[in-house]
Amino acid sequence: MSQVAAVEQHGHGELSFWRRYIFSVDHKVIGKQYLTLGLLMALVGGASAYVIRWQLAWPETPIPLTSWVPEPSMYEGQLDPNFYNQLVTMHGTIMVFFVAMPILLGGLGNFLLPIMVGADDMAFPRLNMMSFWTICTAAVVLISSFFVPGGAASAGWTGYPPLSDNPTYTGVYWGINLWLIALALEFSSFLMGGVNFLTTAINMRAPGLSFFRLPLMVWMQLTAAVLFMLSVGPLIGGAVMLLLDRTIGTTFFLPGGGGDPLLWQHLFWFFGHPEVYVVLLPGVGAVLEVLPVFARKPIFGYRTIIYSTIISGVLSFVVWAHHMFIAGIDPRLATPFSITTILISVPFAVMVFAMIVTLWGGSLTFPTPMLFALGFLVTFLVGGVTGIFNGSAAVDIYIHGTYFVVAHFHYTLFPTVFFGGFAGIYFWYPKMFGRMMNETLGKVHFWLTAISFNLVFIPMFLLGIGGHMRRIYNPMQYEFLRPLAPVNQFITVAAVILLLSQLPFIVNFFASMWWGKEAAANPWRANTLEWTAPSPPPHGNFETAPTVYRGPYEYSAPGAENDWLPQDRPIPAAAAAVRG
Repeated sequence: MSQVAAVEQHGHGELSFWRRYIFSVDHKVIGKQYLTLGLLMALVGGASAYVIRWQLAWPETPIPLTSWVPEPSMYEGQLDPNFYNQLVTMHGTIMVFFVAMPILLGGLGNFLLPIMVGADDMAFPRLNMMSFWTICTAAVVLISSFFVPGGAASAGWTGYPPLSDNPTYTGVYWGINLWLIALALEFSSFLMGGVNFLTTAINMRAPGLSFFRLPLMVWMQLTAAVLFMLSVGPLIGGAVMLLLDRTIGTTFFLPGGGGDPLLWQHLFWFFGHPEVYVVLLPGVGAVLEVLPVFARKPIFGYRTIIYSTIISGVLSFVVWAHHMFIAGIDPRLATPFSITTILISVPFAVMVFAMIVTLWGGSLTFPTPMLFALGFLVTFLVGGVTGIFNGSAAVDIYIHGTYFVVAHFHYTLFPTVFFGGFAGIYFWYPKMFGRMMNETLGKVHFWLTAISFNLVFIPMFLLGIGGHMRRIYNPMQYEFLRPLAPVNQFITVAAVILLLSQLPFIVNFFASMWWGKEAAANPWRANTLEWTAPSPPPHGNFETAPTVYRGPYEYSAPGAENDWLPQDRPIPAAAAAVRG
């Protein structure tokens, strides 16, 4: 069936360019829009990381290739300290809220969730369109804050008062005000998306697709949506209070007026730690879909993974104060929050164990999606192990606020966002665009990224143990940090290589749209429902409405190299007898 015929079948006439590609209500187009926004914002976040790293390595020298940096007034030939603080703040904000979430939830989630459950679109297509243009507006507001008097927000990506609530800034510097407005818009966008995800998966599943037949990617997206919707309310309230402090003179967070700066930390981290899992779970979901396909085995422990995901989501709401062990909270709270922090590693250990057992004895092949999935598995283990140190109050008192925490944080989110995200992009690219990406460029991209990433962040653990503080402008001003200068310089060179390593992906991503090999409907011989649709899927996704007779992990055909049967076919009688 042609795409035009599919459009007519689903009750839509021929659409104009603007309605088809810009203000589209098709979940596939909106998913690609989210993906494009995330990749563009990653360029901004990467550029800010380059400037930050150069400043730390050679703090008293000009920074090459920075003609876009505002001219320093008081610091001839050097980076302005206030602009440095702005870059530190915006790098964290952009990478977490405007790269990780648009790519993993907005991009992969929007494109995949309806087609994975056998639906023709999201439950609320116009709300879906509104959610994208809301976050697009948020991104414009955030970037525009660089150009207002005083520049962008410079209080750190966590926005701690009193740095973010200084009365001197009230009514004068609008950078933090715009930062708060951008976050409010971004949160609104993903609240709309969460409503759509949940409604679509609950009410629009194909006949026969029960909850315990859903692909793990769908489970991860749904859990992330629930976590976000339940945790974001306190931070929205906190953002409103902080904005009122800065605009009309309230004192919610100012001690001089009876407020409490620690209240912001509680509100922020009650949201902030579930937010880590909001970002983490979709990346894990992508890896859980990739590994069994290239191991030619069903995923091990399907239901156990689901239960572990739900448990980790519940525990994520009771660990937030491990970010505040040195903030002045009651020391008696350290023990329960240390215990829950260490407990939350257990369900993720179960997931990692299931991944390893899935690989064990499989007929392994190593195309680019599999390489990135394995890269996730190895590097995420480092993030998980080092997180136990941060969760122990006794150890955290020493390493809190050092580069040990920076290294741990990146070993948690980089494997999820980039290794998991790239695994998903390479894996589902044929379904998105109907073409295959170049394998040679993909493998060059993987090996350069994997090697340079570890060269950047492993030495940061050494910096942290050496007492190197985060968010400082010039390490050379501290006598005890001067011996660590060669480590900072090594990290910066590796970081430049890491940034340049993304060029093969950019070339591959866009060149493959025109010159890539045409993809079959199921080029990877995968077993979830989206692979029964054409590549790329037409409007409405499926030529005929699918009916599911078994789940994607319920059966592996004996005597066929662990190959799987198409999901929309009933199990043969002989196979059913084998299963008993």
